[in-house]
Amino acid sequence: MRQIVLVSVITLATSIAPVFARGGKQNTTSGKAQSDQTFVMNAVRGGMAEVELGKLASEKAASDSVKKFGQRMVDDHSKANDELKALAQSKKITLPTEIGPEEKALRDRLVKLSGPAFDQAYMKAMLNDHLKDVGEVRTESRRGKDPDVKAWAAKTLPTLEEHLKMARDANGAVGTSGTKK
Repeated sequence: MRQIVLVSVITLATSIAPVFARGGKQNTTSGKAQSDQTFVMNAVRGGMAEVELGKLASEKAASDSVKKFGQRMVDDHSKANDELKALAQSKKITLPTEIGPEEKALRDRLVKLSGPAFDQAYMKAMLNDHLKDVGEVRTESRRGKDPDVKAWAAKTLPTLEEHLKMARDANGAVGTSGTKK
């Protein structure tokens, strides 16, 4: 339970940190609302983490299904990141160059694990992450203000929904307890 609260606090902190860094003011880029810019920045940071953690899983996982899932994350999120980076460049959005502190902490924790313990921890994290990602991308695809960002979200959503299904299946196969409540 304490871990769930900590993850929730860290998630909230990383999602609002860009606003506080600008003194709480709404920023606009090329006339686009801050929410679209923040979405792009968070999506790129999250995508970079998926690639990095996917590479780790494809190397360290004991289960073949976890290795395949990790490689799929590398392939799909690399492609999505490239598309989103090009879109961000056209919108003059400065993107993060590294994963966030929450993702670094997860990576550091996973690096120390091996065998079934790695598989369980990785898949539980991927299941929780994709539950969150699907919700955020779905919201952007419906409510985003920038038509290009909104279209990217709508195009990407089916792939993330497929990742969520795969994460559920692999999560069950490695015997984790499921998602956080």
